[in-house]
Amino acid sequence: MATKPETTNEIKVDPKQLYLEEIFTDRRVGTIRRLTPVNKDGARDQARAVLYVGETQVLTPAGALPIAFEIGAGSLEEAAEKFGQLAKEAIERTVKELQDLRRQAASQIVVPQGPLPPLGGAGGGGKIQMP
Repeated sequence: MATKPETTNEIKVDPKQLYLEEIFTDRRVGTIRRLTPVNKDGARDQARAVLYVGETQVLTPAGALPIAFEIGAGSLEEAAEKFGQLAKEAIERTVKELQDLRRQAASQIVVPQGPLPPLGGAGGGGKIQMP
């Protein structure tokens, strides 16, 4: 009986890169996630810095588009103060990227698949006929 080959691309959480995640929101504009580094036993890892991530969303014709961005801050208060400006910059970046993607999609050359249809619409089988 054949054995299943072992996969080298295992999905595994790295115990050296764990964070405790807390979510703060004003229930209006967005959320701030505070990621506190922890050891594998859950104790605070003092060797790594606390991270802050802002999240908001923009309404588009296709629905709500989530926007996430890092906030370089040393405290929750500082992260809240920086949130508005960084959210605005992240939204502008996202809009620019979407416009670039639209331009790229519009400029792509479409190559028909399969044989080309006969010219003139009448049978002919693709042969040139001389009068």
